[in-house]
Amino acid sequence: MHLLIRQARVVAPGSEFHDQIVDLLIQDGIIINIGKDITAPDARLLEAEGLCVSPGFVDVFADYREPGFEHKETIASGLDCAAVGGFTHVLVAPNTHPATTSKAAVQYLLKKAHGHAVSLHPLGAVTRDIEGKALAEMMDMHGNGAIAFTDGWKPVQNSNLMLKALEYLNAFEGTVIQIPADAALSEGGLMHEGPVSTRLGMAGIPVLAETILLHRDIELLRYTGSHLHVTGISSAAGVDMIRRAKAEGLNITCSVTPYHLALNDEVLTTYNSHYKVNPPIRSEADRQALVAGLADGTIDCIASHHRPQEWDAKAKEFEYASDGMNVQEMAFSIAYDAVNGAVPLERLIDAIAVRPRQILGLPGGGISAQAQADICIFVTGTQNTVERPRSLSANNPFIGKSFSTRVLGIVNNGKYTIN
Repeated sequence: MHLLIRQARVVAPGSEFHDQIVDLLIQDGIIINIGKDITAPDARLLEAEGLCVSPGFVDVFADYREPGFEHKETIASGLDCAAVGGFTHVLVAPNTHPATTSKAAVQYLLKKAHGHAVSLHPLGAVTRDIEGKALAEMMDMHGNGAIAFTDGWKPVQNSNLMLKALEYLNAFEGTVIQIPADAALSEGGLMHEGPVSTRLGMAGIPVLAETILLHRDIELLRYTGSHLHVTGISSAAGVDMIRRAKAEGLNITCSVTPYHLALNDEVLTTYNSHYKVNPPIRSEADRQALVAGLADGTIDCIASHHRPQEWDAKAKEFEYASDGMNVQEMAFSIAYDAVNGAVPLERLIDAIAVRPRQILGLPGGGISAQAQADICIFVTGTQNTVERPRSLSANNPFIGKSFSTRVLGIVNNGKYTIN
C-alpha cells in the first residue's frame, strides 16, 4: 500500500511537524517520508483544499451492542462507523448480553475486531453482570485486554462497591470510567429539569443527579488516590466540580459528548425522541460552560457515547423511547461546528486524539517519519452532509444536516480506509 498525502496541515500537538504544511508518504502502514514536494508515481494520491492530518481519533466510550443486540449494531458495523468518523481506537461499553464481565467476554470482542483498521479496546464491567452487587474479576479481564472498567450506562450506585473498585484498581493503576448519574434522582426523568421541561410538562432530571454522584466519587477518589474518568459531563456545576478537583491535585479526568457541546434543551420542544439521551441535554448556560471547559482543558476528551437503537426503540411516545444517539461517524464534525471560534482546532484535536492516549496509555499521538501510521485525514472549510450513515441504526438527529468539516479517511494497523 502506497499513499501520498499532499500539502496537508499537520495538527498534532507535540509533534515536530505540528502546524506545518507537508507531504506524507505512507507505505505498508509506515510513514516513510515527511517533507516538501515528495513524488511517488505509484502511490494513491490524496490532496484537497483545507487538507489536514492528525493523530487518529480515540473514542473513550461507545456501545457496539454485540453480543446480544446485533440488530442495533455489530462489532463490524460499529468499527466501520468509527473509520468513517476518523477514529482509529475505540473503547466499547460492557452493556451487552452477556455483559463484558469475564476474560472470555474480553477475548471474544478482541477476536471479533481482529484485522480491522480500527483498534477495539474492551471496557470490562466493574460489577458482576453489571448488577451492582459484587465486584467483577477485573484483574483477570485486565490481564486479557480490558483497558479500563465501567458499568457503562448503569453507573455504580453502591458507595462501598465503588470504594472497593477504586482501591482494587490501584494494584495495576487501572481506571474506573463513570457516567455521573444518580439513579434515584434520574428515575422517571425524560429531559433536563428546568423551564423548558416545565413548559412541556415533561418530568425532569435535575443537575443534582449529576453533582450528587460526582461529589461522592470525588470524595472516594480523594480517599483512595486512584484514577477516575467521568464521561458524559453535562452541566456547568459538574464542570466546576471537576475543575476544583483537578486544582486540588486529584487524579480525575473527564469527557463530553459532541451533542452536549452542540445542543441545548430547547431542541426537546419538538418531542423528537432522537434527542432523548442520558445524561440529558441541558440548558444553554450549561452548554456554554461545557464549551468553556473544553477550551481551558478542564474537560480532557470528547467521547461519542455512540448508542445505536433500532427504529422501534425510538419511534414511539417520548416517555417510552430508548435513550441514545448513534453519532460516532459524525462526532468530529458535530464537535467542530459546535465549538468553532471558541475552541482552537489544536485543542479539539488534543481532546479527541492526543489526551485520550495519555490518559489510557495508548500508543501513537505523534506524527513522525519512520513511525507506524496511526492517523486521521480530514478537510475543513467544506460542506458535508451525511445522508446514509454506516450504522445499522439511524437514531441520529444530525442526519441530513450540513457540516463544515469532513473526514477523508484513516490509516492504522497497516491498513487504510478512504471515504
